Amino acid sequence: MKHLILTAAALALTASMGLAQTVRMGTEGAYPPYNFINDSGEVDGFERELGDELCTRAELTCEWVTNEWDSIIPNLVSGNYDAIIAGMSITEERDEVIDFSEAYTPPDPSAYAALSGDVDLEGGVIAAQTGTIQAAHVAGSGATLVEFATPDETIAAVRNGEVDAVLADKAFLRPVVEESSEMVFAGDDILLGSGIGVGLRESDGELKTKFDAAIQSMKADGTLNALITKWLPDSATW
Repeated sequence: MKHLILTAAALALTASMGLAQTVRMGTEGAYPPYNFINDSGEVDGFERELGDELCTRAELTCEWVTNEWDSIIPNLVSGNYDAIIAGMSITEERDEVIDFSEAYTPPDPSAYAALSGDVDLEGGVIAAQTGTIQAAHVAGSGATLVEFATPDETIAAVRNGEVDAVLADKAFLRPVVEESSEMVFAGDDILLGSGIGVGLRESDGELKTKFDAAIQSMKADGTLNALITKWLPDSATW
């Protein structure tokens, strides 16, 4: 009888060890190629592929949740999901509220897009998405900042003449410029932030350790550089 009880206990332990922890991954789903909703209604893009691979290496089960950008940090803190993987640059201001994994991309180039290459970027009216490092840069540049809730609204503001240019990640703007007969890049690229990382609650140190190890593993075997090259051709690699 004792042997049977011990065997049953061992089987139960083995079964519980085989159940991967479920982690809810919060993303915007509106910032291609980092993250977007595909024709099947699913989260897609660089960060979907990256996040799934991180969860596989960390022996976690990913569930994907979309959230508007302007409330993405408050909803992480309040527990609506467990991690942010949404093109979020690591900054001192954000790090005071949440924690970050180590960066999974180096600092990305930001760029201006406008209807003319000689637009006034220093004294003009510049659009940026609310709460981004690009918005902070414009606010301190001397130009007039106009913030919008979504990336698509910043592009529309340029096209309808509401603003002179938009500042955003170049990886986001490149397909917009390439597919447009009217929009062009203006000025020089700018490096902002300390790279992009997974946002986590300050209390989730164990989860941070797992993501850090998975990111380091992907850097070491070249998988991360391959994903960056595939989805973000203008970005630096490790």
